[in-house]
Amino acid sequence: MCGIAGCLHWGRAGVPDDARLRAMVGALRHRGPDEFGTYLDGAAGLAHARLSIIDLSTGQQPLSNEDGTIWIVFNGEIFNYVELRAELQSHGHRFRTASDTEVIVHAYETWGERCVERFNGQFAFAVWNAKERTLALARDRLGVRPIYHATIGERFLFASEIKALFTDPEIPRAIDPRGLDQVFSFWTTLAPVTPFAGVSELPAGHVLTLDLSRGGAPAIRMRRFWTPRYPESGAPRIGSVAEAAEGLRERLEVATRLRMLRADVPVGSYLSGGIDSSAVAAMGRRAKEGIFRTFSLRFADAEFDETKFQRLMARRLDSEHTEIVCERRDIGAVFPEVVLHTERPILRSGPAPLYLLSRLVRDAGFKVVLTGEGSDEMLAGYDIFREAKVRAFWSREPASRLRPRLLERLYPYMARSPASAKAMARKFFGDGLAGTSDPGFSHRPRWKSAGALKRLFSGGLAEALAGRDAEAELLSDLPAEFPSWDVVSRAQYLEVTTLLSGYILSSQGDRMLMAHSVEGRFPFLDPDVVEFCNALPSSFKLRVLDEKHVLKRAVRDLVPPEILERPKQPYRAPDAASFVGDAAPDYVDDVLDPASVEEAGLFDSRGVAGLLAKCRAAGGDAPLSNADNMAFVGILSTQLLWESFVKRRPETEVLPEERIGTRVNRLSPA
Repeated sequence: MCGIAGCLHWGRAGVPDDARLRAMVGALRHRGPDEFGTYLDGAAGLAHARLSIIDLSTGQQPLSNEDGTIWIVFNGEIFNYVELRAELQSHGHRFRTASDTEVIVHAYETWGERCVERFNGQFAFAVWNAKERTLALARDRLGVRPIYHATIGERFLFASEIKALFTDPEIPRAIDPRGLDQVFSFWTTLAPVTPFAGVSELPAGHVLTLDLSRGGAPAIRMRRFWTPRYPESGAPRIGSVAEAAEGLRERLEVATRLRMLRADVPVGSYLSGGIDSSAVAAMGRRAKEGIFRTFSLRFADAEFDETKFQRLMARRLDSEHTEIVCERRDIGAVFPEVVLHTERPILRSGPAPLYLLSRLVRDAGFKVVLTGEGSDEMLAGYDIFREAKVRAFWSREPASRLRPRLLERLYPYMARSPASAKAMARKFFGDGLAGTSDPGFSHRPRWKSAGALKRLFSGGLAEALAGRDAEAELLSDLPAEFPSWDVVSRAQYLEVTTLLSGYILSSQGDRMLMAHSVEGRFPFLDPDVVEFCNALPSSFKLRVLDEKHVLKRAVRDLVPPEILERPKQPYRAPDAASFVGDAAPDYVDDVLDPASVEEAGLFDSRGVAGLLAKCRAAGGDAPLSNADNMAFVGILSTQLLWESFVKRRPETEVLPEERIGTRVNRLSPA
């Protein structure tokens, strides 16, 4: 895994600047501290910070084809690069490295931008064709790896993280009201929108191409090469659940083996205590002999802790197991650094413990870990899917007193479950019950809960958002076949295209891992696994209310029954309690001071003061409502984001020329 950056100039912008490239890559050095490289010509500049994992000796970037007409900077892994290399050699391509990066270059030569459809991987890359004068940016199907861009005058800039764009003093630094509105609707921004005005995110599964061949400003085209698809509701089932379990197991074994073996450094595995990470770790253990390392995150708060199951699985694996215990004060202490890396507001504190876990992994000398992310989205593991199914069932007899009793089986792990107060739960989940044809039916309760937090927006922000409807904008761009899917499949699509890419794989995934130069690998997001899962009937995934049913059958010989049969407990962490009472960090008073809140202009200072007082009155021990927890963390993270990126410019290190190991300067005399 790495960091990439670069620029494209035209018109009167002049030639790209070497010092600017070194500043951009300096801002990304945490993503790739092993080696640095730059490429420069009269129109394009590329920069690369390398985390060496495959082909340690000859995989330096930027890297070109045989005649030096096509150059690439690449962040990620192409797991089927060995097979693609052999195919490309049969087409006459010659390789001078053993890297997956060079495979992309020659694949692009052979198949153009459609090469991405052949990649089994997690990637974000930029390819500059100096002969054709085109720059192509691409991002993997599910958005595992990030890439951002901005246009200033006659310059186009791109980078793995926004902080690299902000090294350019001409890039404006301001919070985008639309981005903030999306976060307080969906928990994340939705690409191409970001939290910052003038900065865009390349959406998952897209290729963006800028063409300078005709002179003047570039012609720009964007193409979506992948989108989730599901069977039509009522379509005939193909095969049995047992056959599906066998097919899933086979694909997961292959996906895990690829991610375990295709690395020239040791690969460890996270153990959360749930089915997903346990299954992946077990398959990883089977793929390679010798010492196997596992890493777990424990919580001092019993409500969130899964130590018992983590240790059970570690014993089953006979792994060399390492743990870190996270307390509330630990979350509060690192939260400003966490926001600096997420580069977006977050409504939950969950990324902070994962930041600590990745630091533990790096301190143990590991650069790569397997994780179980993606299983819940692919196999209907979250309560939101069960909730949608219950509400749809209830809607067929809305006067029934028995059907809504199924809601009592939801969210059993929460101290203040939304289903624990029966009358309130019926009112909350029963809202919009008649609208099962509504494309947002499954997510309306969640969106309503998050959207209520907007009451704390400032008058100025509310005015800027007048007339906008974040939910309507999201639902206006759905696949044509979306209405033909059943309620669970529609919920899966919304979860994959919103929370998975923008929060699970970004704020909790890539950003927390790469903050400490660690690469995460996700077997459940292997394209073959994803397509297989998406093609399964919903009843195979969510059998009545038994989530991930087909997975449980597929891995029952690998995972102990104590884990396989335990109630679902999604990853969570203490929220507002981490910032008040004895755990309170000093910065909270400064960041949420009324003067600071008013200076930022994003929230109502009186409302924020009232919320802070309420949280402090609870003292961190009395359970706060879900809404209060989200509001507190969301406001605190937004204020930290504004302080770190808008009020103050992020610190920038211009890497000295001697740190650039690979330096191609086509502006210099031959």
